[in-house]
Amino acid sequence: MPEPGLNELRLDARVAEVLPLRRTPAGVPVANCVLAHESKQLEAGLSRDVSVELQAVAVGDLAGVLAAASPGVAVKITGFLAAKSLRSRSPVVHLNTIEFLEGN
Repeated sequence: MPEPGLNELRLDARVAEVLPLRRTPAGVPVANCVLAHESKQLEAGLSRDVSVELQAVAVGDLAGVLAAASPGVAVKITGFLAAKSLRSRSPVVHLNTIEFLEGN
């Protein structure tokens, strides 16, 4: 079994898309979304424009919070990265917290 290791993502983003709330066969709520991030970052002493879209998922009580979000709303999230499935190794952010930022 793998040892525990650091896998934490903190990101300011906007909600680009929210899919309808669904439930697992056990009845656990799940919400998927796309998060869009744009910023300027310092790399090798130079300023760089960065933009990325990430798939994200919220499970349990947090799924209801995410499902109620409107596209375009700014959020600060924390979570961890995991593979989308056994067949698709593309990363998905599993959300632990969602903070809606003021001024939206």
